[in-house]
Amino acid sequence: MTEIKKGHVEAGGVHYGYEIHGAGAPLLLLHGGFGSLEMFGPVLASLAQRRQVIAVDLYGHGRTALTDRPIDAVAMGSDMAKVVKSLGFARVDALGFSFGAMVAFQFASQHPDSIGRLVLASMPYASAGFYPDIREQQKQIHPAGMMQTPLYDAYKALAPKVEDFPEFVERMGRAIRTPYDWSEQVKVLKPTTLLIYGDSDMFEPEHIIRFYQLLGGGLKDAGWDGAGMARHRLAILPGVTHYTLSDAPTLAATALQFLGEADAGSGRAQ
Repeated sequence: MTEIKKGHVEAGGVHYGYEIHGAGAPLLLLHGGFGSLEMFGPVLASLAQRRQVIAVDLYGHGRTALTDRPIDAVAMGSDMAKVVKSLGFARVDALGFSFGAMVAFQFASQHPDSIGRLVLASMPYASAGFYPDIREQQKQIHPAGMMQTPLYDAYKALAPKVEDFPEFVERMGRAIRTPYDWSEQVKVLKPTTLLIYGDSDMFEPEHIIRFYQLLGGGLKDAGWDGAGMARHRLAILPGVTHYTLSDAPTLAATALQFLGEADAGSGRAQ
């Protein structure tokens, strides 16, 4: 078994906690909001059987403490470029889930030459993509309610400063409620990308299809010989919700199949 490497690396004034599992071509793995790298459960181990997985705790999450910065996916995307470079990788593939997918998307958009292939799991390209009732729930995020959930127990187990939890929830709530529309960035996204959703996800199906169309997929028949197929991919996993996707075995299998195709990440800097 390959030894797990652990530590912290600085980017943008933030000391990001990370673990590196497995061996092979590097894969940056980013968890969802209010979670940590543990959110992937057995999926991380499945990925590490084939790839060198660089699992990073997002800013304010898990092992990565808050600073005076707001929580912002765009800024964290820029940070990830510095994180992987500091760890010695010139180019990586990336897989992000939910809020982590937003960070991975921004990393790929801002630093396309640092990304081989990109997997975005359960991510909206615009805040309007959530079902209306989910947008209403997002308005109700507050520290008192979150302290009664298992998410607080998980935070206590890992956070450098447990007393930061109320402020962390406040900042995450502001980030989640801030409107955004990245459709123009989607249209010019360079890395070959796989979108993955559960068939019972928290986004309107029309939004999912529109995301794929903005990437150039789903616009025409591919033809009998596949010549008209888009280079990007879309996968809908059956029997999967937003809340079960991050540790669904089908997530690992679907991502690895895609990542195993021709233009995967090239590895460590020389």
